Amino acid sequence: MEGLKMNKISKEELEEVINEFQYEGKLVFIKPYGSGHINDTFLLKYEIGYMGSLNVILQRMNREIFEKPVEMGGDPERETLNLIPAKNGKKYVIDSQGEYWRSYVYITDATSYDKVEKPEDFYESAVAFGKFQGLLSDYPAESLHDTIRGFHDTKARFLAFQNAVEKDICGRKASVKKEIEFVLEHEKLTTVFDTLIRKGEIPLRVTHNDTKLNNVMIDDKTGKG
Repeated sequence: MEGLKMNKISKEELEEVINEFQYEGKLVFIKPYGSGHINDTFLLKYEIGYMGSLNVILQRMNREIFEKPVEMGGDPERETLNLIPAKNGKKYVIDSQGEYWRSYVYITDATSYDKVEKPEDFYESAVAFGKFQGLLSDYPAESLHDTIRGFHDTKARFLAFQNAVEKDICGRKASVKKEIEFVLEHEKLTTVFDTLIRKGEIPLRVTHNDTKLNNVMIDDKTGKG
């Protein structure tokens, strides 16, 4: 971990958490990983004797965003990500600062792109999201927890937008008048889904709701999402 610099996470805190997971082998290096803005993610590499090396992901979950980290868990046998259990048997570690951490096996030979490099990648990401939606089409949504309560409340989001426009704390309102007008003209769309669900005209279903390109990993060999 020599020379490693991280915001608000000390070397000692990382060492404390790493010691709580059932890692095997010799830790070769650890470094910040990815371009996410919510959680703090690190890539760890371990040498496992004559068996070579293994990469793992270690992540501190943002408690300001995910107020109930434990409820975010699940059965790793049913998920794409394979979680590495802590020494106490749980799927997460709570450090001495009260921060929550999770770790899972690094997925090799796959890449997530922040920008579209070729049309095929964008298409395959859409296929992956479609498959995700299809597999969960009959999953009982009422059995899940809201990881961020109200995050997808479009009516509340619209009210927050109106408030931001009114305050204009960054002084940019004058330069985006057309965009603001466009949003205001479509206010009625913000209550469509909520109204349909309350009327029983559409079912409550699991959705991804963050279908951006870099939330899909593209296989380096097959090009599939």
